[in-house]
Amino acid sequence: MSTATITAQDINKLRQATGAGMMDCRKALTETNGDFEAAIDWLRKQGQKVAAKRSDREAKEGVVVARTTFDNKTGIVFTISCETDFVSKNADFVAFANSIADAAIGNNVKSAEELNEVSVDGSKVSDLINDKLASIGEKIGVSRFERIDAPYVASYIHGANRMGVLVGLNKVAVEAGKDVAMQIAAMNPLAVDPTAVPTETVARERAIVTEQIAADPKMAGKPAEMISKIADGKLNAFFKENTLAAQLFVKDSSKTVGDYLKSIDSELKVLEFKRVALG
Repeated sequence: MSTATITAQDINKLRQATGAGMMDCRKALTETNGDFEAAIDWLRKQGQKVAAKRSDREAKEGVVVARTTFDNKTGIVFTISCETDFVSKNADFVAFANSIADAAIGNNVKSAEELNEVSVDGSKVSDLINDKLASIGEKIGVSRFERIDAPYVASYIHGANRMGVLVGLNKVAVEAGKDVAMQIAAMNPLAVDPTAVPTETVARERAIVTEQIAADPKMAGKPAEMISKIADGKLNAFFKENTLAAQLFVKDSSKTVGDYLKSIDSELKVLEFKRVALG
């Protein structure tokens, strides 16, 4: 995209995603030739705090449903998306999503593709979705599907089916599972711990903080080793804020989530989690 093709809609989209000002968004898009992802990084490199961008936000409207098996060793969370909140809040639509969730658990479904082939009362889910589309007049479908298998899986639904969380633990811990799921819903961590953060995310964050440090007039002429050391400190702060085990526990900020789990059982650990949100 050239500078000439940057539209008011492009600028507004960046404003909505980052919370930055209109002129800053225009300049960011201009400087990055309209590349949306690069524009977000450009704003951050200028020292602006922008809204977190998370892959768990896909459909704007719909119903998020989470289920676990009777033995809590498997959990699923998925979205049945639609176009308006009028439909998503409709009791029949919510019941429709819940019936699909029951069928998914009952048939040991492992993917969205499998889910569409599952039978509910003699009809495939994909056919039921098409029927619902015809009767409602809105585009609907399974827009995201996640599954966890672990020794113990907890599930949590937040905000009138607008967010669902699964947490896989290495052993049975009912209360801890619920607490950690609520933590994930509230604090939206990127990963369980720093080792689980994607390498490309770490590289991106390091590049941003390094450029921020180097641009500081106080750092002019400072050796690269010093800049790198400061960048390490900023990266550690990023891990503390964005990884589950290192986050402050929302129910008791005197300890981290990792500390909380150890207080229950020294061997208790979160193996993985999934967070699916609308909006």
